Amino acid sequence: MLAHCSGFLDPFAKLLGMDGVILFAFILGIPANEIVVPIIIMAYMASGSIVDFENLSSLKELLVKNDWTWITAVSTMLFSLLHWPCSTTCLTIKKETQSLRWTAISFALPTVIGIVVCFVFANIAKLFV
Repeated sequence: MLAHCSGFLDPFAKLLGMDGVILFAFILGIPANEIVVPIIIMAYMASGSIVDFENLSSLKELLVKNDWTWITAVSTMLFSLLHWPCSTTCLTIKKETQSLRWTAISFALPTVIGIVVCFVFANIAKLFV
């Protein structure tokens, strides 16, 4: 199912300088943003569990094997900085503001900014590669 959903998201994610696995990991990470990278690693390893890497070379090898470039890495970092807040933050915004409108704006605004920034970065960077 992960491969199917990732494949569906892949064309859009490529426009942002990422792949479908990365974008789907961000979607699955809505409950807690800190689980995004472990989801990416588990999806690439296709083992269903995370393993401890002996060194950073092993992690680099895994990422390069899955077609990561410097554009992928920077796009992932930019999207990580700029994407939607986690669900707990959204619930807190809803509770504090008593407004579904402000909660939706708080979710949508960083998401749109993240998509636009990644799209612009990835497409400009691809001109220089």
